Amino acid sequence: MEEKFNNATTLRPEGDNIIDASLVTIDLPAFILQISEEKAWKDDDRNAITVFKTNGMRIVLIALHEGAEMIKHVAKGHISVQILKGKLQFNTDEQSIELSEGQMLAMHEGISHSVLAKEETIFLLTLTTTLAGK
Repeated sequence: MEEKFNNATTLRPEGDNIIDASLVTIDLPAFILQISEEKAWKDDDRNAITVFKTNGMRIVLIALHEGAEMIKHVAKGHISVQILKGKLQFNTDEQSIELSEGQMLAMHEGISHSVLAKEETIFLLTLTTTLAGK
């Protein structure tokens, strides 16, 4: 893959982060600083930035304020959740798991789940995907 790809969004209209190329370096401390300084983090209960996105996989850095909840939903692909900072309650219909810094989980597609931040939490979500047209 020679072509580099990035998407601008309304939150980040400059769109200067390369999110798809044959090799993408991801500076997590810089992205954590970026999302913690953005208006969305200051005004809302969460903020996120996609740090890698290609056909087959997406990696999203997500920050949640304490008490923020991602209501029950179903992922269309396999996922992994890796806690970089904080504590997260991860709930499925069958079980509830508390994850803290340095812990992660992996889950098959199609499982209904919700997420609750027990304290300010930053985590990496990796999701298997299929992008239209790729």
